[in-house]
Amino acid sequence: MLNDIKIEDFIEATYETFYMTIIALIGTFILGLLLGLLLYLTSKDGIWKNKSFHFVVSAVVNVFRAIPFIILIFLLFPFTNFLIGTIRGPEAALPALIIGSAPFYGRLVEIALREVDRGVVEAAKAMGAKTRTIIFKVLLPESMPALISGITVTAIALIGYTAMAGAIGAGGLGSYAYYSGFMRRDFDIVFLCTVLIVIIVFIFQFIGDIIATKLDKR
Repeated sequence: MLNDIKIEDFIEATYETFYMTIIALIGTFILGLLLGLLLYLTSKDGIWKNKSFHFVVSAVVNVFRAIPFIILIFLLFPFTNFLIGTIRGPEAALPALIIGSAPFYGRLVEIALREVDRGVVEAAKAMGAKTRTIIFKVLLPESMPALISGITVTAIALIGYTAMAGAIGAGGLGSYAYYSGFMRRDFDIVFLCTVLIVIIVFIFQFIGDIIATKLDKR
């Protein structure tokens, strides 16, 4: 058992999975936060109330959330090839990972912002606070525990996405499990990759829970 596993290939696949997850998570956090703020601020009770703009942003978010990730990868091949210069490898998976995850996180951001006490927001407005001040001094700090919990959930989804991307040549543990394990009927490799992916999920969940707990002032 496990005789066919090359430790250097296994380590490289693990590194690629972490690389794709962490870089995509950073991009997802930035883009998702922007989408969530736009959804919240342009809603009917928002500071930038704008029904038409809110509808457009909401529609874009819903469309990309509805597309299965594996199909989204195929749809983004021309864009990925233009942007990265290739459709294979960890870097080539990043556009699809970010575009596939950001709308999901954007909705979580919107929900987190809606949980902020409106009285606090109204008090800040009554004191003459600018929109930028309300966003960075009230909304984001007050919703930070929920935002961290949301990005933790998104990170776990991203890990699963990297495995799917790996099956079509993005690298990582998904690619190693599929090409070196499943395609060669070596299920020891598949099993080990699965175990390690589960461990990575637990690591991200553990870190996310600790940060969210420390930031929760309740």
